Amino acid sequence: MNYIIVVFKARTETLSFANILRGYNVPFQIINTPRNLNLSCGISVKMPASRRDIAEEILRKRSFQSFAGIF
Repeated sequence: MNYIIVVFKARTETLSFANILRGYNVPFQIINTPRNLNLSCGISVKMPASRRDIAEEILRKRSFQSFAGIF
């Protein structure tokens, strides 16, 4: 399965994003951010690439100050 990693610089925003995904019934995992993406608070959200549109919609609708990117 292809997946994406959504990265934030603040743990609270990572967890908030994950909570919103739960409301959309999108499967996800909270993971340790890969070291080569040393932009973050240490944790990120891993989710199916096929649901990227939902992630982008959430990011557009909410103002996450610490959003660092989708990889």
